[in-house]
Amino acid sequence: MNSTIAAISTAPAAAGIGVVRLSGPEALVVADRIFRSPRKGQSLKELPGYTARFGHVYDREGDIDECVALVFHAPHSYTGENMAELSCHGGLYLLKRVLRAALEAGARPAGPGEFTRRAFVNGKIDLTRAEAVMDLIAADGRLAAKTALAAREGAIFQKLRRLKEDLAGVCAGIAAYVDYPDDDIPELAPDELQAALDRSEAILTALLSTFDAGRILREGIDTVIAGSPNVGKSTLMNLLAGCERSIVTSAAGTTRDIVEETVRVGDVKLRLSDTAGIRDTDNEAEAIGVDRARKRMESALLLLCVFDGTRPLDENDRAVARAAAGKTAIALINKADVTGSEDRLTEEDRVLLQDCFSRIVALSALEGSGRRELEQAVQDVTGVERLAEADAVLATERQRQCAETCLACIQEARQALEAGLTLDVIGASLDGAIAAVGQLTGETATEAVVNEIFARFCVGK
Repeated sequence: MNSTIAAISTAPAAAGIGVVRLSGPEALVVADRIFRSPRKGQSLKELPGYTARFGHVYDREGDIDECVALVFHAPHSYTGENMAELSCHGGLYLLKRVLRAALEAGARPAGPGEFTRRAFVNGKIDLTRAEAVMDLIAADGRLAAKTALAAREGAIFQKLRRLKEDLAGVCAGIAAYVDYPDDDIPELAPDELQAALDRSEAILTALLSTFDAGRILREGIDTVIAGSPNVGKSTLMNLLAGCERSIVTSAAGTTRDIVEETVRVGDVKLRLSDTAGIRDTDNEAEAIGVDRARKRMESALLLLCVFDGTRPLDENDRAVARAAAGKTAIALINKADVTGSEDRLTEEDRVLLQDCFSRIVALSALEGSGRRELEQAVQDVTGVERLAEADAVLATERQRQCAETCLACIQEARQALEAGLTLDVIGASLDGAIAAVGQLTGETATEAVVNEIFARFCVGK
């Protein structure tokens, strides 16, 4: 970490502004070698932190562009080191030339995620905050950005710090009692130990409950539009896609292959598939499409099952409903724009749908009515509705595994307590829980784990 690194920190595309970032012990010295200001007599390294200067950035061939240089002094910077950010016009040629000038002046190229890695090594952030940086960059929705920002600001770390301090206090009491039996140290009361285990288990259970919904929020969810022929599946696909993505005709069996599109419904991204109408058919091409639709229904994580509200359910509709039972699925009663459509479903139909689906929504895919109710239902069945903007949300499989290991150790300690085992056995389980927290936050993470995390970062971050 003794070297000075440089990289382009803005996207590799033409833009109004582009930034070349430098960090390290000689960052301001290197910046001084390629930046000149009309204000004479004061170099960048002599400026106070958080100060900007207007001037020109140059190399051996002369001026490259107008530039604003921003100065940060260690430890009050993103990386905890001396930093400079050189902002000029965002042309790719200009930025590459500025970067080349910085490298010729003494910096070296930054590796993937090296700026954030230095922030981690220098104690500016823990691993959960570091991982949140990439989630914040990749966020493509309001709630995804808010939960990533909460993690970046320490929502997960703060919960884990309280948990670790609680467990460490218990372990210290156990160790003192076990190691110094002649010093008349009082034994830790079982009620006190039980309360600490309860608090820790509640924190971890709440964190783990956010993982699936958080992953859906970041990555989206594989979703299938299913139903019998001519119920309005393709019309729904076009409504959600905002364009004519699927062909719509009055003839049954128009859709034979799977049509795919990624759409956003409220805060949830759906990787959406419009499938062939499910029915028995002698048409070879349609039969292939129906078979694909059934297989896609089996593998989908979310089903949007469409039913025609202008008529009672037929046997094909009932087969679709039964196939959705036990899955994450929403029943959509379509064609609500047709007068009296709600009255066409029989009481037996309604009972079947209520038994097979947790949410039932009436809508008109043609006119768009009921879309807000559909958005609410999607957020509800996926668990996204239960996430708050400031929630601590586990973001990666690594974080989930560490949290599960910690919870398993706490449950092991609880079982030892209930079985009347000695305090040193309980203390060993709690030591394992503390170690798992350390791995999650990065305090005891291996070099291999740290390398893997930062290898996924972009170079300029």
